[in-house]
Amino acid sequence: MKKSIFTIFALALTLFSCSVSQNAVAQKSSDLDKTAIKKSMIKALEWQEAHPIFAIDPTDWTAGAYYTGVVRAHKSTKDMMYMAALKNQAVKNNWQTYKRLHHADDVAISYSYLYISKAEKRRNFVDLEPTKKFLDAHLYEDDVWKQGTRKNEMGQTILWWWCDALFMAPPVLNLYAKYTNQPKYLDEMHKFYMQTYNQLYDKEENLFARDMRFVWKGNKKDLKEKNGKKIFWSRGNGWVLGGLALILDDMPKDYKHRDFYVNLYKKMANRILELQHEDGLWRTSLLSPESYNHGEVSGSGFYTFALAWGVNNGLLDIKHTSTIKKAWKALAACQHEDGRVGWVQNIGASPEPASADSWQNFGTGAYLMAGSEVLKLK
Repeated sequence: MKKSIFTIFALALTLFSCSVSQNAVAQKSSDLDKTAIKKSMIKALEWQEAHPIFAIDPTDWTAGAYYTGVVRAHKSTKDMMYMAALKNQAVKNNWQTYKRLHHADDVAISYSYLYISKAEKRRNFVDLEPTKKFLDAHLYEDDVWKQGTRKNEMGQTILWWWCDALFMAPPVLNLYAKYTNQPKYLDEMHKFYMQTYNQLYDKEENLFARDMRFVWKGNKKDLKEKNGKKIFWSRGNGWVLGGLALILDDMPKDYKHRDFYVNLYKKMANRILELQHEDGLWRTSLLSPESYNHGEVSGSGFYTFALAWGVNNGLLDIKHTSTIKKAWKALAACQHEDGRVGWVQNIGASPEPASADSWQNFGTGAYLMAGSEVLKLK
C-alpha cells in the first residue's frame, strides 16, 4: 500500500508541469522583475545558440520560428546579444531560404533577414534577393497545391493547407510589403490567408483545425478526443494567434482588410483566454486537457506573446494583464538552471505530450516572443 501511494505521488509530481521554478533567474522573472525577465531571456538565447538544432536544414521553419523570437527580443530590449545572433545565422546561411519554393515553412527564416535589413546601416550587408525570389515563386508560380489536384485527407488543395503556415509565410509577406512599399504582396497574402481561414477556421469554437483531417464532416470518420470533443492543437493555434500579432504589428493601419485580422485576433484571443488552466499554461489538446494533463511551452509561449501584444496595443482589455502575468510566471518556471526551456512538445501535427526535458529551438523562440511583450506590460 505504501509503495502504491509513493508511486501515485511520484506520478503526480511528474505530471504537474513547471510547478516550481527551476532556477533563481526564472523565479525572479516570474515575479515580473523586468531585469530578471531580461536575464532569463538572455540565458535562453545563450543556451539555444550553444545547442543548435534543426529539422531538415539551418534555414528551415524551426530556425525561422526561433529567430523570429530573437527578432522580437531585440526589438524590445535592443540588447546587441540578439542582433549578434541574428547576423551570425544570416551570414552563415548566406541569406538563403530553404529550397521548397511552394512551401510556406521555408520562408519563415526571412522574417529575421528583413528585420536585419532595417537595423543594419552598412550598405550591401544584407541580401534580400533570395527572399524576393522565394516570395515571387511562392505567390505567382503554379504548383501542385494551388492546382487543387492533390486531394487527400489533409486537404492539400490550397497553398497554405495547414494552420502552421499562417505563422510561417504571412508575417514575412506583410513585412516585405512594408519594407519595399509594394502592397501587392500584402494583397496576395490576404488572398491565400482567406483560403486557409475558409477551410480550417471553426466559427463555433473560434479556433483553427490543424488541417482537414480534424475538420468535422458529420460522419463516423470525424476525429474526436476521448471526451467526444473536436481536436484542436495548442501549438497549431499558437502559430495562428502569434502570427496574427506579428501581422497586425506591421500591417498599415489603413489597409483595406485590416479589420478582418483585428476581428479574428480578438475572437481567437478571447477564446484562448477561456482555455487557460489554473497553473497559467495551456494543454496540448485545447478541448481535452485531460488527454495530456500538463502545460506545454511552445503553444503557451505564442499565446502569452499574442495576448500581451494585444494588451500593449489596445486590442485587449487591460483587465487581462494578471492572466498574462500568470502565464509568464508558469513559462519562466519551465526554464532550467542552464537556460534551457523545457516542456516543449516535439515536432508534430497534433496534440502530443511533453516533458521537463523536451526542448526545441522554436520553443525557445516562443519563450523569447512571450518575454518581449511581457516586458512592456504595466
